[in-house]
This record gives sequence, C-alpha cells and structure tokens, in this order.
Amino acid sequence: MKKNIIIAFILVLTMLLGACGGVAPTPPAPQPAESPPMPTHEPAADYAPAPAPEAVQQFDYYREYDWSADGESYLFIDENRETFTEHNSMLTFSLKVDTAAYTNVQRYIESGALPPRDAVRTEELINYFRYEEPVRFDDGPFGVYTEVAPSPFDSSRHIAFVRVKTREVDRRSLPPSNLTFLIDTSGSMSSHDKLPLLKQAFGLLVETLGEDDMVSIVTYAGNSSIALDSVSGADKRRIMDTINKLQAGGSTAGGEGIETAYRLAGKNFIEGGNNRVILATDGDFNVGVSSNAELSRLIKQKSDSGVYLSILGFGMGNIRDDLMETLSRDGKGNYSYINSINTAQKVLVDELSGNLFTVADDVKAQIEFNPGNVKSYRLIGYENRAMANRDFDDDSKDAGSVGAGTDVVVMFEIELNNGNDPNMKYQGQNSEVAVSGNFADELFEVRIRYKVPGEQTSKLVTRPVTLGAIRARASADCGFAVAVAMYGSLLRGSEYAKGTSISKVYSIAEDSLGRDENGYRKEFLNLLRQCERLLYN
Repeated sequence: MKKNIIIAFILVLTMLLGACGGVAPTPPAPQPAESPPMPTHEPAADYAPAPAPEAVQQFDYYREYDWSADGESYLFIDENRETFTEHNSMLTFSLKVDTAAYTNVQRYIESGALPPRDAVRTEELINYFRYEEPVRFDDGPFGVYTEVAPSPFDSSRHIAFVRVKTREVDRRSLPPSNLTFLIDTSGSMSSHDKLPLLKQAFGLLVETLGEDDMVSIVTYAGNSSIALDSVSGADKRRIMDTINKLQAGGSTAGGEGIETAYRLAGKNFIEGGNNRVILATDGDFNVGVSSNAELSRLIKQKSDSGVYLSILGFGMGNIRDDLMETLSRDGKGNYSYINSINTAQKVLVDELSGNLFTVADDVKAQIEFNPGNVKSYRLIGYENRAMANRDFDDDSKDAGSVGAGTDVVVMFEIELNNGNDPNMKYQGQNSEVAVSGNFADELFEVRIRYKVPGEQTSKLVTRPVTLGAIRARASADCGFAVAVAMYGSLLRGSEYAKGTSISKVYSIAEDSLGRDENGYRKEFLNLLRQCERLLYN
C-alpha cells in the first residue's frame, strides 16, 4: 500500500514540474525517410506507391527536405502527375543539367542499399548519358531532336523524347579559365572517399589546363584562407603540391569560404573568359551562414557577377545533397557527385567543356500540347525545376545554364487522342483550329528561351512536333532513356512503375545500347543486376 502511494506521489510531482516548466518534455526526433517499398518479385497489380516522406523542416520558400537513415538530406520531390490538356496544355521549367543523382544512387546500390526516395531525380539519371542520333542546328547554340514512340510499359501511351543539344566545340578554341577551387577541409572530409578522392579528381582537372588558364585555391574549415592566388595552369606542380598538402580538421565555415572564393575570383576576373568557382565538399556547413535559405541568398547575390559556380559532391554518411542542389541552381552552375576516380574522369576530363564552359544562360523550356491530338501528358522528372508559364517570357526570371556540347533530354508520357486562351497557339481562335486548321498535324511545340552569356535580352528557339514524328519503334537513344526513366520510377516506388520490373528494364536497355563508345550504357546493365537483387531478394 505504502509503495503504491509513493509511486502515485512521484507521478503527480512529475506532472506538476512539467506544467511549471521544471521538466521539459523531449520532442520526438525527426524520423528518417524510408527507402522505396520492396516488391516480393514481380510487382503485383495492386502495387502502390509508398507514402510521401514526412517533412522535417521548412526553409522559407523552399520545399521540405528529408533525412535518410544515415543523416543525408535531400529536397523533397512531389512527382509529376498526369495532366489533361483540356485543363492545362502548357508547362514551363528550367532547362538545367545536373548528373549528381545518378552517381549518388549508384553509390548506394553498389554498397548494397537502396537509395532514399528523394535522392532519385529521374531527369539527372537520364542526362547522365550521352545520346547519339544526329541533331540539326540552325542559328544559335541549340539543336533540337524529337521523336515519339509507343511506350514499352503502357500500350495505351506514347513516349515523347526531346533532346536539346548545344554545339560541340574544339577545346583549343575555348577561352582561358579563371578557376577558383573552393575546397572543404573540415573534419567531416577526412574519410577516404572525400578529401583523398578530391585530390585525385583535381589532379585530373589540373592536367587539362594550359598556360593561359589561372588557378586559385581557397580552403575552409573553422575559417577560410587563401592557399594559392592566380597561378598559371602551366605550373601544375605548384598547384598539385598545394592540393596534396591539404589536411582535414575542424568545423565547416562554408559561407565564409564562399565569400572569400568569389572575392578572389572577382579580383582575377578574365573578360570574355571562363570565370568559375568550383566548390568541392560534402555540403556539411555548420558555422556562420549555413542554412539553405541563407546560403541561397548569398549565392544569388553573387550570381550576377559573371562568375559561375560548379559543385563537386564527395563522400557518404552526411551528404547535404539538398544544399548542393540549391547552390548549383542559384549559382548558375552544375552539380556532380564524384563517387570514384572514373566518375572524376568523366566529369572533369571527358565532359569538361559541357561542365565548365557555359554557352547559354537562363535557359527555359516551354511545351504547349495540342489538345486536338494529345489528351494528356506527364513530364518525367524536373519536379524541382518547375516555373510558372508567365515566367517564360520574363527575362528577369533566372533559370539554368547549359555548357558546350551538352545534351539535355526531356521526356513525356503522352496519351494521344478543349478553354480559350488568346495566348495559346492551339486554342487562340476556337478549339476547332487545333483539329482542322493550320496546326491539325501538330502534337506539341517545343520552345527554348536563353540568353547569350553577358547579355540581358533572351532569344527564342521553337520546334513544332508533328504526327510525322511518331515512330513504330523507338530509336536506341529513346529506348535507352525510357529504360533509365523506368529504373528511376522503380527506385522511387512510383505508381507509374506499376506492372514493370527491373528485368524488363534490363531487356529494353540491352536492346538499346547503340554504339556506347564510352561504355556507360553497359555499366548501367551491371547496375541493374545489382539493383534487382536489392529490390526482389
């Protein structure tokens, strides 16, 4: 009896202390985002998408982001849905190419784990690869290739494959570079897949530089410092000696490092040259300006300086992918994830021109579908690149930058077969125009708006796509891109992956290898086999 009285007294005392603020209840810790559901073998007909990840924090106008089980963070992706053209026949988005998601996902799969759902940005998986069909160029930096083919995953749908390509350039004709390496040397960079791999990667890049190029190095940990200032690219030994002496330790004052790097890049600015800060980090900023919103504002202030920002992500376990994606977008640059020396070779040597030499700024894509011929559409990927339709013609609205010799692939799933907006090409006079008038054979129109670097007024490229673009069978390029898109959908546990499997994706990819000069498509087949074991075992 006495024991029960004592227990009751303790409970009452605890409640009173809590009410008075003496004992604060411990808030529940944010739960990590779950990986995609694992089908038992072939996904059943009632295979449903996994629930949307729980949001753990909100940054101003940014979408929520989610933490994976090991502390990595990714911007939340709300997957694009099917849209009926009678309700909305136009969409606009920033045409920006990153490839970080592909190698990051590859890193997860090769280590024996499925990636977090929001690590899978489907457009980045597709754009990791080079495509081979010839592209016709008119005036300007862009050529546009289009085809429409039956979907191998849904007999009632077609896949629209749109490839926007910039002209290849002879590296010898490229302008000199003013490169400022901004290198994270904080304690979190000590593991073998971070600073040691970073040194090897920069060694490959330095080998490509000439005497007219200029290199500066800024490091940051608890604070920032200038390790090298405006050294000729021909002095490779001095540059690499500086890089190889770097050691990891301390906290991460990334904001201060960014300020120092941009100030140094501005001091050494080359008129008409390639002026760029290359940030190499795991993204784990924790001193000073460090939140997504704060760093975004800082980078946006610098983005009109004529200095571009490229980001190289390294490592595993605490990757702030959400931050690096945000900074590359606001810094008019690109974001690559380096998981091996082979990836470094691809990004910094094989595709150097596309990743480091910008030929078009503020590149926007707009697609208008003809309701007379297209009943519905779904854009595959680009969720975090969406823009308002009214922003397409607004030159004050920033968008992505595209480098020399770059492919940007955009894909739609469409259902072939009305709203009267005077600004709409296909609905301007009345809904009969689309069917019986001048545009009766058009499916949709591709519009690309861009600025020549340094100019303030945009230029426009348009390409109507007609019923004649429909093929009975997809080209190797289109077929392979479809396979990669479905791979992404399976990893995300998407409802649009219902009824398919990795084995079917493998079969389509294997039939669509093309010339595959660098062997990346064959490597994808190996990745699919590893992924299959994770999904179905």
